This record gives sequence, structure tokens and C-alpha cells, in this order.
Amino acid sequence: MEALPDLTLHRPATLAELRALLDANPTARLLGGGTDLLVNLRRGIDTPDVMVETTRVADLHGLSVADDGALTVGAAVTLERLAADPAVRAGWPALAQAAEAVAGPTHRAVATVGGNLCLDTRCVYYNQSEWWRSANDYCLKKAGEMCHVAPKSKICFACFSGDVAPAALVAGATVRLSAPTGEREIPLTDLYREDGAAHLTLAPGEIVVSLTVPSVAGWETAYRKVRVRGSVDFPLAGIAMAIQRTDGQVTALRLATTGTNARPLLVDGIDALLPAPADEAFLDTLERLMGKQMQPMSSTFTPQTYRRRVALNVMRGLVGGEGLRV
Repeated sequence: MEALPDLTLHRPATLAELRALLDANPTARLLGGGTDLLVNLRRGIDTPDVMVETTRVADLHGLSVADDGALTVGAAVTLERLAADPAVRAGWPALAQAAEAVAGPTHRAVATVGGNLCLDTRCVYYNQSEWWRSANDYCLKKAGEMCHVAPKSKICFACFSGDVAPAALVAGATVRLSAPTGEREIPLTDLYREDGAAHLTLAPGEIVVSLTVPSVAGWETAYRKVRVRGSVDFPLAGIAMAIQRTDGQVTALRLATTGTNARPLLVDGIDALLPAPADEAFLDTLERLMGKQMQPMSSTFTPQTYRRRVALNVMRGLVGGEGLRV
């Protein structure tokens, strides 16, 4: 890795100051915990002249439950704090499990919710040193003209690997955004698109301010992640589930994945299958439905077929009530 490039670092104390700095520096990058961004800087993937740190902005550190039962989490809240919060652990187990599954303890102590939601996509042809990437003629995501994973594709297949997003998606979460023109709130699903080179739909200068997760009272929620090593690694596949069961029947079910697509995937079409018993026939049907929507590619050091099998087996274990199956 190379030394960090010369840059100017700003440390605003309020959201208004942060907004003014971003408006004055359109190419500036936000810096939260830096657990992913700083590595990319050291690899020469990103070379900003200006960075704006979020950790001192009090407006981004809120974590509260509203009267309607919804949880609101500021973008600068650390994953360590989110995972350990008693209200989150009791009311949104999948969210706490997802935050706790990210990397290792030292990463979670500084990594932020906003950073994990906006995590850059990953690929073995992209997350490399400058000399390695140049020797391979770069790639579609950075300075090249071809996706080495899918050479005939017009889009990039680098995969999204954040853990928090799928757990929030199955709860119907929204995000509050701040732009030069004002603020807006959108469904979390609308924050992403299926293109690894441009997977976020944020407009120029727009940033995530907070995440709001509705109450999941009456739902059983869980998040499970499989990775090569038991800590530090990004997911080979991660599955979030929210489920309601009545008299042995699955009456409501939401599933979301990470590590399988260029965006966190909220599986579509499940409602049409319900109600149904969580038997092998139902799990087989779910597997076919989910398998058609997943797009694991050879963007990691493990084969795409293995990652697909892992994701589907984890889903079967969660929905079937058998825990983690790999």
C-alpha cells in the first residue's frame, strides 16, 4: 500500500457546518470510521483533495425510539454502539446481530452505520494495489473499460458486502438524506441500484443523515453471515429474515441478502407464496425464487456456485427454524 495522499481534512461540529463544507467542496469525501475508505486511499483507488469527518457532528449521533416504536439511528453512530444498545438488541435483534457481525471489535468501535450502509462494492479486480490493477488493464469500476468478472457486460458486478442494510431492509427501513437543495426521506431499497460501479443512487452532494427502522413487534428477526474467517472478513453471503408464524404456517416473510449482488437484495415475490408451512416443499420453492434474483459472480476468491449454495442453505436454516446450515 502507498502513503496517504496529501489532502485537507475538515472536522465540523454541526450538520449545518458539514453541509456548508460539502457545498463548498463538491468533490469532498465523507470520513466516518474510515475502515474501508482509508484502505482504498492507501491503494490509490480513491484520491480526494478534501475530506470531511463526521465523528464530531452531534446531529449524526442520535439513537432513539419514537412514540410509534420506530428506531432512528444517526449516520455517525458506531456499529459497536448499535450492537450493544439494549433497546436495539431487544426490539430489533437482526439489526444488532448484523452490526455485531461486521469485521472485528476494533473495526466496530469506529465504523459507522452510515458508512456500512454506503459501503463501497468489492471485487478481486478492484480492491487491489495500483500496480496490480494497472497490470490487469484496470476494470470497469475504476479507470478501465471492461468488467473482468463479466467481460461482455455493460455494468460492473462488484458485490455489495455491508451487513446492516439487509437487516434494515426486512424491517422496512427508510433513510433521511441531506442535499444542497434540502432534505428528503426515501425507502432504504431506493438507496441502491444493481450496478457495482455506481450502486448508490445519491445525488451529487447528497449524504445519509439517519436510518429509521419501524417496529418489528410480532415478527421474529435474525441475521446470519458466513465468511471464510470467523472475524474481520466480508461476507461470502449474509441473510436477514423477518418472519411471522401462526399455527405452524408462515404467514409473513421477508428475506434480504448481502454479498450476492451489487446491491443488498430484498427478495421479491414471497407474499404470493403465503401462507404456507415451513416444510421442504416451501423451502424448495423459496430457494428457486431467491436463486433467480441473486447474482453471485466471481468477484471474490470463492467460486460463485459456492456463494450461491451458502446463501440458499443459510436461508433454509433460518426459515426452517434450524439455525445456521452451511
